[in-house]
Amino acid sequence: MFGLDSTVLVFILLAGLSAGAVAYAFLFNRISSEKQVGKRLETIKAAETDRAVAKAMRDKTADVARRRKSLQDSLKELDEKQKNNDRTVKKPPLKVQIRQAGMSVPIERFYLYSAVCGIVLAMLAYMAGAPLFAVPGALLVGGLGLPRWFVSFRRARRVKAFLEEFPNSLDIIVRAVKSGLPLNDGIRLIASESPEPVRTEFRRVVDSQQLGMSIPDAVLRMPETMPCPEAGFFGIVIQIQSQAGGNLSEALGNLSRVLRDRKKMKAKVQALSMEAKASAAIIGALPFIVAFLVYISSPNYIMPLFTTNVGNLILGISGVWMSIGIFVMRKMMNFEV
Repeated sequence: MFGLDSTVLVFILLAGLSAGAVAYAFLFNRISSEKQVGKRLETIKAAETDRAVAKAMRDKTADVARRRKSLQDSLKELDEKQKNNDRTVKKPPLKVQIRQAGMSVPIERFYLYSAVCGIVLAMLAYMAGAPLFAVPGALLVGGLGLPRWFVSFRRARRVKAFLEEFPNSLDIIVRAVKSGLPLNDGIRLIASESPEPVRTEFRRVVDSQQLGMSIPDAVLRMPETMPCPEAGFFGIVIQIQSQAGGNLSEALGNLSRVLRDRKKMKAKVQALSMEAKASAAIIGALPFIVAFLVYISSPNYIMPLFTTNVGNLILGISGVWMSIGIFVMRKMMNFEV
């Protein structure tokens, strides 16, 4: 009985193995084809992934190139505008100089004041007993020299006051932007709270914006009324940020730091050049001091310079040479930072 059961079990086992072998033989081709299909699917998926990565890289490269080109075009356009502003800043017309000085005098009235000043100065020179050839010189000095010098003096003083307060105003705008306020509100805050002349310049920006002009274009016009490179820097930063994007607060913070560093550098240059300025002042004043001392000690010795034609000629030539020397020393001591 046991031998019979063993024979049946062996037979069943062999039959199962035979059936499995037959089934494997029939299904082998199908399994192989399924493996090949799976490998092909993986290859296709990998190829699609590679194509997607390559397309993403190409799109990213194209976007970077497009942004770089846009930035280059913006910088080129800003460079052209800056050159035009530099020409306006360095050699502006008299009407523009009066506006930059913060004066509201019409150009016709300024010419009238200049004529009156020249006539008054010529009359004073004539009444003081000056030679007749000196009266037209006094007329030219009073009509052309003194009024224009006054405008230049007011212009330089206004620029200096602007540079003293401008970095602080930029810091206020940076804090406003970091706190979540838009740039418009920061500019309006400066236009209403800052001291002069920063308040007037930013008020012009606000007025231009209310007339329909964009903030970058309005800020780029600031050097027309404030002739300093710092105002141009501010306009360029706003223009680039509006076209290329970026962190405005960081850009303005960097600009404020640069302006403060420029101010420190100017102060350092001025301190280093004080010795040369003192020497130039002593050298320029020495002839007048010596002439005054000689006049006190022996007036008859020096009076021929003022009473004779030869003496007047010598004084004129000496004055020209002294003016040339003072001009050269001034050029040697002034540095652009």
